[in-house]
Formats: sequence, structure tokens, C-alpha cells
Amino acid sequence: MTEGAGTWTVFDGSMHQPTQRRQDVIHAGRLIVISGRPGTGKTTLAKATAQELPACYLRVDAAETALVRAGVAVVTEGYAVIHELAVSNLQLGHTVVVDAVNPLPQARAGWFETAARARARLVMVEVELPDLREHRRRVEEREADIFGHVLPTWDQVVHGEWTPWDEERDGERLRVDSTNADVALAHLLQALRPE
Repeated sequence: MTEGAGTWTVFDGSMHQPTQRRQDVIHAGRLIVISGRPGTGKTTLAKATAQELPACYLRVDAAETALVRAGVAVVTEGYAVIHELAVSNLQLGHTVVVDAVNPLPQARAGWFETAARARARLVMVEVELPDLREHRRRVEEREADIFGHVLPTWDQVVHGEWTPWDEERDGERLRVDSTNADVALAHLLQALRPE
């Protein structure tokens, strides 16, 4: 079982009143939010983390792209969808890995509310890529892996919305250098080990 609190009543499987009722504690899982500018390697890290733990993987880009395909003008709707999916999975006791840019303090603050609603432990991660030439190369050479997803250009990444993280305002986070994907994953998994 994982961390958190909540209860679950076990029934006999029929649609009638339970023949035997037992209270088991089902703990909410961990909410691991992996943030960072586009092209830093957060999707690679988030997917690998979800596979290693294992955990439910939720990607804001996927929700936003689906909403756009459905004709919705997206501002914050993709984040809203992912918040609700995260709560639903956390309440089942699953660990959830969220892959999202989280460019603004408001976006980062929303994950604290989501974790509180689900009574889950929150781990915020900021993925960084210190080498600007490598960052630019990744942005310019990558291909969309979601049908209909429009990737930002290097100019859009550099000049797009991004407020640097401030731990007093945005809360603590684990900083991960994604220069080497294997090292970044090992670092994150080590930090996620139970104390």
C-alpha cells in the first residue's frame, strides 16, 4: 500500500447488499508533477518515471491537443482535465506522474490543491537543461508524438510564457538536469524512494 488516507468497503461482487463487509485502508498515491520548458526532456523523464514506478501517466499536451481537435479554444482547459483525472487516479491509490510545462505560478499552485483534494503527497519536479545549444537542438529536431500536436519553435520557447521558479511563491521542488536522460531518471527515482 502507498501513502495517504481513505477507506474502501469490499463487497462480495454482487449488485445486492454485501454479504461480508470489511474495511480496508486504501491510501492515496503520490502526485509527481514534472515541469519545465518545452524541449528540456520532461516528457522523456515523465514517461520513464511512470514506467519504472509504475504509475499512471497524464500529459497536459495530450489533453490540450484532444480538446483542440474537438473544436475547443484552449487556455487552461487541458490543465483542468488533467487535474480531475489525477484526483480520480490518486483516490484509487495510484501514483500519478503529470507531464506539464507549468509555466506560471498559478499553474504550479493548482497541483497543491489537487494533491490536497486527493489527500496525496505532492512531489514537484523542475526539469532543466543548462546547455542552451543542446536545448535548441532538441526543440528544433523533435517530432510531435501526438496526432495534431503543434510543437513550439525555438523562438516560441525562448519568448513564451515562463516565470522562473520561486520556492517561496511556488513551493519546494526537486531540480533535475536532463542533459543525460539515464542520469536524470536515476536521480529522480533515488529522490522518490521512501524515506
